[in-house]
Amino acid sequence: MKKTIGLLYGGKSAEHEVSLSTALAVLKAINFEKYEVYPIYITLDGEWRKGSQIEKPLDSTEQLQLEGNSGSDNIASFIMNDEGNQNKYDVVFPLLHGTNGEDGTVQGLLEVLNLPYVGNGVLASAAGMDKVVMKQLFEIAGLNQVPYVYFLRNEWEKEQEEIIQKCLDEIAWPMFVKPANLGSSVGISKATNKDELIEAIKFALKYDRKIIVEKGVTAREIEMAVLGNNNPKVSVAGEIKPNTEFYDYESKYKDNSTTLIIPALISETVENTMRDMAIRAFKILDCSGLVRSDFFVTEDDEVLINEVNTMPGFTPVSMYPMLWQKTGLSYPELIDSLIELALERYEEKQLLQYNKD
Repeated sequence: MKKTIGLLYGGKSAEHEVSLSTALAVLKAINFEKYEVYPIYITLDGEWRKGSQIEKPLDSTEQLQLEGNSGSDNIASFIMNDEGNQNKYDVVFPLLHGTNGEDGTVQGLLEVLNLPYVGNGVLASAAGMDKVVMKQLFEIAGLNQVPYVYFLRNEWEKEQEEIIQKCLDEIAWPMFVKPANLGSSVGISKATNKDELIEAIKFALKYDRKIIVEKGVTAREIEMAVLGNNNPKVSVAGEIKPNTEFYDYESKYKDNSTTLIIPALISETVENTMRDMAIRAFKILDCSGLVRSDFFVTEDDEVLINEVNTMPGFTPVSMYPMLWQKTGLSYPELIDSLIELALERYEEKQLLQYNKD
């Protein structure tokens, strides 16, 4: 029998458009002979909208932006079948990027509803979204990374000069300023002097109350994809060569100006180091399903982990599915694997006992 999949996408996030592109790409790859697919669209205003079964690939993201409901729907209506039983979907496939979706909030909802879902759980999602918490866990795991400073909005408002001095003392120019809780390079700026640093911080504060400032390094940007639960597997490495100053939102999703080299031209030693670090990062965050690990590799082959993405993009220009394709796992097979991993993790959780007897 076909498995019933609830495709969850959109979201109240600055990465709303990225999510739509990801959902469209998944629909172009998923095997409709194996799955019944139902769309669940979250608007930019946070309204949940459900649609009828999708039986073939769609042509545009506009088709995914469902019309409003009758007004009688609530969260329960998205998970209940017509008989009122809580088994409407065999698996929910969240394709949400950024806040209110990739940060553990939706994962927590699905946990409370006891529904199997693709990807990382609450802890891994929340820790993977917060770049500061992520880096602190990386430190515990002994993973090599760039120097950084972080602070909150209220600290910036009260101690601006002290924070700038801390950045100057602990980080060298250039610096990269980022919202701590966002992805897809939204809100990121490069600063090469004090004035640029102040402007970059003000810009990043539009997107988050917590800011991280990292040391810029001269290095190659190389990524690896991780797939699995208790026994994760790692893909070949892929190098990103943006034609812009850094790998920003436009070069990721808009202008197709970035060159992807898969497999990356790196030594066996560097590749083994990255593979080990990717698995250690996966385990320290308690990840499941999928992760993309991003690294810097310097001229002298020093490897630094930059971050992990717990819900990497699945757009046609996204690195995660391309890495697995070059490793020998096709896009439809990758989707199958993620769904099976979701069911595997769900079945493992059902073994837990919730009473004292």
